[in-house]
Amino acid sequence: MLYSGTELGNVNLGANLRRFGETLVTSTPVSDVPQNALTGRPNLLRKTAVVIPTYNASQHWNQLHSSLQQQGLSEEQVLIVDSSSSDNTRKLARRAGYRLKQIPKESFRHGATRQMAAESLSWAEVLVYMTQDAVPSGENSVKKLVSSFNDPEVGAAYGRQLPRTQAGPIECHARLFNYPDASDLRTFSSRNRLGIKAAFISNSFAAYRRSALLEVGGFPRNTIVSEEVTVAARMLIANWKVAYQADATVIHSHPLTVKQEFSRYFDIGVHHGRAKWLLHAFGGAGEEGRTFVMSQMRYLAKAKPSDIPVAAFRNLSKWCSYQLGLHERFLPVVVKEALSGYPYFWEEERELISAANSKAKHYRLESNPQDIGDERSRERRFEGLT
Repeated sequence: MLYSGTELGNVNLGANLRRFGETLVTSTPVSDVPQNALTGRPNLLRKTAVVIPTYNASQHWNQLHSSLQQQGLSEEQVLIVDSSSSDNTRKLARRAGYRLKQIPKESFRHGATRQMAAESLSWAEVLVYMTQDAVPSGENSVKKLVSSFNDPEVGAAYGRQLPRTQAGPIECHARLFNYPDASDLRTFSSRNRLGIKAAFISNSFAAYRRSALLEVGGFPRNTIVSEEVTVAARMLIANWKVAYQADATVIHSHPLTVKQEFSRYFDIGVHHGRAKWLLHAFGGAGEEGRTFVMSQMRYLAKAKPSDIPVAAFRNLSKWCSYQLGLHERFLPVVVKEALSGYPYFWEEERELISAANSKAKHYRLESNPQDIGDERSRERRFEGLT
């Protein structure tokens, strides 16, 4: 399935954020960004940092390390952010000569951890994010991805993820559907045809122009998943382009269980339910879901018809879990913690609720109690777009 959208939408960032009920913090127009910042520079790769969050990554290390050695990067350009692995991941990273930062396992957050990495690599003009099990499949995968920024209006780019050799038909189709063989350039106006797919991107293999990332507030620190979609959507609203580079490839797919898929789509539903501005700006996920199911059924009918009942059950499970996540405000925290793939997120949520309740009780003793919600919204500023 081919996605395109090269038209540049004439969209004003402030006007659009106000339309979606958000507070504008940054007011830097794209036209004020130096247009020759990254154009035509042969040493752009030298100004690139690669960030890889890890946890017990030793089983993937040999393939990952061997592939990174073929990307034209120096060891100092690679940062490993390890969530206190219990295997020898950190030892392997030190032996490879990579930069290494260790964090407590329970402190890992998809957005906050990646934002911390970005802030620690102030010398990098381009930030490439990968996961520990995403293995570049060509000698120039990273270079090809970074080449997207030769267009001064591109704020983010992501590469093609190919299924692993052992992948079954259901797993293969998911990759082929989301990562076609044709490159693509998207703008905010692409939402008129692609809907929420216009903001699709994956931090398993994605790159960001530092100036664009900073302009839109960086990665959201308080989101459960989809931190990269939040950033891509903000960039599109701000008149940046998002590039899909099909010739920049990694091998990356998973044989997820039904339970793992259920948790993943519950978390995506939570994100969409809390980021209402995203759905208002780009539309809901329903149409994209229907397109996926129809494509999957056609694919399986040719590849392996016996998998159709399994796929149908999985799709129903994903729809149910997404709806639960979308309406998670009606569920107790203990239930959300059990359904989610990230229990630490809900532990923190429970602590925040407890703290807010204690604060509310304290305020009720005052003659003129403050509005806790208003106070939080002032503090969060651009983080309202999460």
